[in-house]
Amino acid sequence: MSSLPPRATLIEVATLAGTSKTSVSRFFGPERDRLSPKLRERIEQAAHTLGYRPNLMARGLKGGGSRLLGMLVADIRNPFSVAVVHGVEQAARAYGYSLIVCNTDNDPEQEQHHLELLAAYQVEGIIINAAGQPESQLTAIKRAGIPVVLLDRDIHTLSEPVIGLDNTLAIDMALNHLIGQGYRTVLYVSNPPEGASARQERLVRFQHQASQRGLNAHTLTELNERALSAALTSLASAVSSTPSAVLCANGTATLSVVQSFQAQGLTMGPLGLMGIDEMAWCDLVGPGITTLAQPTDAIGHAAVKHLIHPTDTAITFRHPPRLHARGSTVPGKTRTTAD
Repeated sequence: MSSLPPRATLIEVATLAGTSKTSVSRFFGPERDRLSPKLRERIEQAAHTLGYRPNLMARGLKGGGSRLLGMLVADIRNPFSVAVVHGVEQAARAYGYSLIVCNTDNDPEQEQHHLELLAAYQVEGIIINAAGQPESQLTAIKRAGIPVVLLDRDIHTLSEPVIGLDNTLAIDMALNHLIGQGYRTVLYVSNPPEGASARQERLVRFQHQASQRGLNAHTLTELNERALSAALTSLASAVSSTPSAVLCANGTATLSVVQSFQAQGLTMGPLGLMGIDEMAWCDLVGPGITTLAQPTDAIGHAAVKHLIHPTDTAITFRHPPRLHARGSTVPGKTRTTAD
């Protein structure tokens, strides 16, 4: 059995590049800009020739920083999670960090396990889209000098601001659009709001604003197929007398509602449909689904920036959505979801 070739060392890179070990160490650390362009080029070429990769774990244990950031997401299958991970990774790379992503599957026990794992890997900061309320663990992590940023969901006893969508503005924009299109009855569909502060904020704002604006409002806070089918059937039966629409709290809810539309042969437009979160398929279904897109790249960049520069007062914590108006909120549309 053949053995792996010996790992190239920092000294070997320095010798080949004709420089010092200190300069090579700076090249692979946060002080790279202190080196001249020509020296950086020589070191990069030497490292490439030797196949050298820095031992980030060893550097972290020596107090030099691992250059690793950790990120926990509650559900990696959620379209928001996929998009915001991309934004965080881009920003981390721009700052010279690598990203470790952990999926908790909305399981608080998995969340605790992953937090322990990230701390063991000597990460220099953690971004968490919380599944539970791991206050004690995060407090201990902060005491150990590891900064924490909350993404989309709050944790009750932590004072850190939440970076994410401006949920109040999103609901207001959605209702402004639906009312402007002539809809007067609105069914709000959401996953169960318990345990997710963003869902709670959106639901509370919807109920308050729907009442203030005189809408005939209904809520469904489960994505059970039977309950959803019954709610849509009831809504569709009243469309001829009262223009009606469905507002979905997030991408997961939008997908469930679209599937129910298709199963019942309902027509988008006469029965309006709008969702918070933009998915790639939204402009391909029926006449196109109207959405409020979250600026996930900007949210991801703000999260990383707050980890690295927590005192920067220019950081935006609540980000406005962007309206994509399509045929699903045009009452006169006649194309069905199957078109």
